[in-house]
Amino acid sequence: MAAKDPMVKLAEYKEAFQLFDNDGDGCITTSVLGTVMRALGKSPTEAQIREVIKDVDPEGRGLVDFKEFVGAMGKDMRDHDNEADLRAAWNVLDKEKRGLISVKDLRHVLGSVGEKLSPSELDDLSKEADPESTGVISYPVFLKAMLAK
Repeated sequence: MAAKDPMVKLAEYKEAFQLFDNDGDGCITTSVLGTVMRALGKSPTEAQIREVIKDVDPEGRGLVDFKEFVGAMGKDMRDHDNEADLRAAWNVLDKEKRGLISVKDLRHVLGSVGEKLSPSELDDLSKEADPESTGVISYPVFLKAMLAK
């Protein structure tokens, strides 16, 4: 899959940014930063969003201008989600080595261990990883869901 033309990507960023710039002052509030990033295909956790906000709004104004937003969008939201780490995590959950894990087990682990996902993040991941609601997830589907931007 070819990478998007940088100008096309920038135009998409601008369009999404403007949708959330309610008063037209060239800024969005930090409270909607994660929503805008997700609308553009990123998958930051709440902790990653807080870190980005600290970087782009160190004064605590509660606002992000377009230039700061573009910088935030350039950050890799998957620092620790490489395939080897995901394979190791999968192997812990797939104790019977069937190539399948239950959605229930995945939700439990991701909601209670390490950097916990919020209930809405867990719902989104569950829907993506198990769209037919079978209750189980295969490794290729799990990998795709976890590495999705």
